[in-house]
Amino acid sequence: MAHHHDHSHDIASERIGWAFFLNLGFTIIEFIGGWLTNSTAIMADAVHDLGDSLSIGSAWLLNKFSNKGANQHFTYGYRRLSLFGAFINSVVLVIGSVWVLVLSVPRLFDPVMPVTEGMLALAVLGIAVNGYAAIKLSSGKSLNEKVLNWHLLEDVLGWVAVLVVAIVLMFVDWPILDPILSICFTLFILVNVVRNLVQTVRLFLQGAPDKKTQTKLTEVLIEPQEISTAHHVHYWSLDGEHHVLTAHLCLAQELNAEQVIALKQRLADNLAEYDLAHTTLEFEYPQEQCRDG
Repeated sequence: MAHHHDHSHDIASERIGWAFFLNLGFTIIEFIGGWLTNSTAIMADAVHDLGDSLSIGSAWLLNKFSNKGANQHFTYGYRRLSLFGAFINSVVLVIGSVWVLVLSVPRLFDPVMPVTEGMLALAVLGIAVNGYAAIKLSSGKSLNEKVLNWHLLEDVLGWVAVLVVAIVLMFVDWPILDPILSICFTLFILVNVVRNLVQTVRLFLQGAPDKKTQTKLTEVLIEPQEISTAHHVHYWSLDGEHHVLTAHLCLAQELNAEQVIALKQRLADNLAEYDLAHTTLEFEYPQEQCRDG
């Protein structure tokens, strides 16, 4: 099972690496294109993409580093670094989206007419590059990849807006369409990123990854007739993918060593479908006081 996780982790790093180099290369093209077309919208997108590139680059490094094994200082390994990367990227994207809104709102009152042909060419390229990178990350399961996918999806939608505006502006003099569409798309993405940020913060604070699963796990633990009750049941996540379960189980009657071993095996079989990274179960005998109170 560990091999499977490591393999999927390597694929995640490869996908994020691809997204980083694509994004960085396109950001440079954007700055040049924005200057040539005299488009403040494209220049704003270029700065936004630069922030995205830095975020994706940091996520890539954190994702690679987070696969290092456990040691005496970090007994669970470095997997939470991946979660930390997802948190940083969410914050950067929230700040970036707010910044785009700050730029776009004043343009509602003072719209600028850019070079529409240049906008059109950059929009087509932008959709192709960011769309390809988004597709590469769309199959990712980690929070890091999901957050980065929203980075790229925001850029794709942004370039669709630029494409539509460029085509319309070739026929009519309505430059105000650009900031209107930018604001709509940015607000849409902002809502989804905030949702991801809330999930990341909850996992950081060691909240349960999923309430329904936690309830089911408690039911599985008290299912054997040898167990009367369960307490100190803690279900939390290292990085959004690798989950940890610890619990104190009160035995209904005295059991010998063989019976305890058989009970442990039965519980292990029942918990197997939940694919837990770490499981710690403590048995308490009927007359025993719980040392954790």
